[in-house]
Amino acid sequence: MNPTLNTIDIVVSDINVSIAFYARLGLEFKIDEHSPEHAGCDLPNGLHVMLDTESFRTPFLPGWSKPSGGPRTLLCFEFDAPAGVDAKYAELVQAGYRGIAEPFDAFWGMRYATVADPDGCGVDLYAALPAG
Repeated sequence: MNPTLNTIDIVVSDINVSIAFYARLGLEFKIDEHSPEHAGCDLPNGLHVMLDTESFRTPFLPGWSKPSGGPRTLLCFEFDAPAGVDAKYAELVQAGYRGIAEPFDAFWGMRYATVADPDGCGVDLYAALPAG
C-alpha cells in the first residue's frame, strides 16, 4: 500500500511573521492551543500545511541546521490569470519580501514569478498564459 501525502511542514524562524506572509497568499493558519510554536492550515483540497518554529522542531531532528543557499523546496500558488501573478508579486515585494524571479512568460505556457518567504523558502506564483 502506498502512503498518502497529506501534510507539508515548514520550519520557520518566527511563526507570527510567517503567518502574516502566508495570509497574503490566502492561507489562514491557526496557532495550536497546546503549543504557540506550531500552527496549521487546512486547504480545500485536503492538504494540511503546518508551520513549526525551529526551536519546536529541533529536538525531533537531531543534527538539523538551517539550509543555506537557494530554496530547495517551493510552494506553488496558482492564479486564474497572468495579471494576478504580476499583482501579487508586486504586492509582496512592495511589502518587503525578497523577489527571486520577477514575473516572466515561461516557455511552458505560464506566467511565472518567485518570491522568498520570511525564511528564504521559495514561493512560486503562476497562471496559464492565454492560448494563441
